[in-house]
Amino acid sequence: MHAISPGEVGDAWRSLGQRLPRPDVVLIASAHWETALPMLTGSARPETIHDFGGFPPALYDILYPAAGKPDLAAKAVGLLKDAGITAGVDGCRGLDHGAWVPLRWMYPDAHIPVVQISVSPARGTAHHVALGRALAPLREAGVLIIGSGHATHNLRDWMLGHGPGGRSPVEPLPYAAAFAHWLEARLAAHDEAALIDYRDQAPDAQRAHPTEEHYLPLLVAYGAAGPAPDVERVVDGYENGALSRDSFLFGAAA
Repeated sequence: MHAISPGEVGDAWRSLGQRLPRPDVVLIASAHWETALPMLTGSARPETIHDFGGFPPALYDILYPAAGKPDLAAKAVGLLKDAGITAGVDGCRGLDHGAWVPLRWMYPDAHIPVVQISVSPARGTAHHVALGRALAPLREAGVLIIGSGHATHNLRDWMLGHGPGGRSPVEPLPYAAAFAHWLEARLAAHDEAALIDYRDQAPDAQRAHPTEEHYLPLLVAYGAAGPAPDVERVVDGYENGALSRDSFLFGAAA
């Protein structure tokens, strides 16, 4: 719904697009593309995928016509191979809403090429940190690396708060707040071991993330920032009490 009713989150995305150096390419890990092995989009003209149902018709009319960057996808596969990570390129896959919704507000002209990378929940959390680390050299080549997921993601509890129509800020559910506070503290402390072992260490991790795909993109972005990155929270708040909107900007430590 942020695609048509962006609210404070959209304002934050706009601000980031204006504040950050304009990248040559965006590489974005989305929770909405799950594969057994890491895959990257290799289409020169990726389609806009409307991978959702039951939402207002206006959402299905939105197109985000950014170009792809096949040579960047191939370079990323090479970096992953050098790190011992087998990956591939999907020449047909387009951009799902985990990619085009935030980019619609960050770069509304859609003039920056976009490559999407999948997440692989079966490969675990440490894999996704390693994935980001392997891709870190791309930052020096003008690539902005983004992880698009959710700080907490319990859709059942979100629907109990009235789903798409209940997006105005409300008091967070206690478990969502506890997990979000833990996450911010572990990021600030550069506690990579805890971030990887969050299932056992974080409060109410199973309820905050009944499945892992929305947590994993964060680890890709964190890994890509290098050791002990600067951490800045750029979005906060909750939707229907259940979905923490906390978002973080990672920069190389001075």
